[in-house]
Amino acid sequence: PTSAQVSVAPHSGRFCYTLDNELLSTEQRQFYEDNGYLLIRNLVSDQDIERFRKEFTRICKREVKPPGVMIMKDESLRSQFGQSEKVVNKVQDFQEDEELFRYCTLPEVLKYVECFTGPNIMAMHTMLINKLPDSDKQTFLHPMHQDLHYFPFRPASRIVCAWTAMERAHQDNGCLVVQPGTHKTTLKPHGYPEWEGKTNKLFHGLLHEDENIPKVHLVMEKGDTVFFHPLLIHGSGINRTSGFRKSISCHFASSECHYIDVKNTTQEHLEKELQEMVCKKYNTTSVELKDIWNFRARLVQGERINL
Repeated sequence: PTSAQVSVAPHSGRFCYTLDNELLSTEQRQFYEDNGYLLIRNLVSDQDIERFRKEFTRICKREVKPPGVMIMKDESLRSQFGQSEKVVNKVQDFQEDEELFRYCTLPEVLKYVECFTGPNIMAMHTMLINKLPDSDKQTFLHPMHQDLHYFPFRPASRIVCAWTAMERAHQDNGCLVVQPGTHKTTLKPHGYPEWEGKTNKLFHGLLHEDENIPKVHLVMEKGDTVFFHPLLIHGSGINRTSGFRKSISCHFASSECHYIDVKNTTQEHLEKELQEMVCKKYNTTSVELKDIWNFRARLVQGERINL
């Protein structure tokens, strides 16, 4: 079976995408069931967000150098701003930075994550996004995509993203855009969009986007957190303001999930690209995709089983 067919279908029953618990109301579970996302207001404190913001600034200034972290920049701005947050678009894989990794261990976040993954929880993929003010080339627009495209583990229904706004996110500064209900579809083919100036590394998008599916802009206040399914089609617009739109996120998965082979699937070209980047960064000749993910993954609750 291809990666689009392996364990995408959830278990039968009234609620396929959430687990029985006392936290979510019936209405919340039904909303996630129907739409593939759930927005929880005012979940993360201002105090925690300011701590994450300070640590992000320290990383940008190279005051701290967490092992394994990937710093993605707009190189065209470096001559103008040097080493600062004004050139850094994303800090990825911060699992070895204890201050930023606190986000993945916040009890208020994990109690919701457990509703989707169960009690054995792995933090699989971490990001702090700093959406820069954009040019007419729309460099930092993230095309519509499904996160499962990036993940060689299943089942999809036991994976969830927690995405927290670090300041108000709205249409003008490039908030998240989702297509409700698309989590019920299969994994679609992805690749680089054929648009001038929109080819940031690993910013893959759907090769064939259905423009008829309605889109919802998630306007969020500082501390608001959205949880969404890895098959939900989503993206973000450009930042038309002069400020920076920051968010922090983690993809969590049940440690009972299992790795799959992506050979001869729509994910195979991504595997090659990721392997090439890691080999170049660490000056090695070969690396297995599973090993890359084992390095990224970190247990946050319960028992580490498969991942």
